[in-house]
Amino acid sequence: QLQASGGGLVQAGGSLGLSCAASGRFFNAYRMGWFRQAPGKKREFVAAINRSGDSTSYADSVKGRFTISRDNAKNTVYLQMHSLQPEDTAIYYCAGDPRPITAWPAIIPSVRYWGQGTLVTVSS
Repeated sequence: QLQASGGGLVQAGGSLGLSCAASGRFFNAYRMGWFRQAPGKKREFVAAINRSGDSTSYADSVKGRFTISRDNAKNTVYLQMHSLQPEDTAIYYCAGDPRPITAWPAIIPSVRYWGQGTLVTVSS
């Protein structure tokens, strides 16, 4: 249902963009977002966006560096990442869920739809 792409290797301070295309009819009715899981760590919330795209939420660790957006006509959500640091290295997962974006940091165990993940590696 969710297909993420755009991961890769980037040097510290660089930028990278992720995309996540959704199939099915749920996209416009769902909040969308991104989580990440670094090696040996728990999966964590990164960013979420509401259904219309005019409200967003970010983890403190990425605020000011990452931007989430969506194109409802293309059933796609994006994550633009700037000023990347080695600690941003992780597998990034897109997700879809009907709950408000304020709830997203706590919904990991019960997210409705997960993408397959895309690896982002930031070298120092």
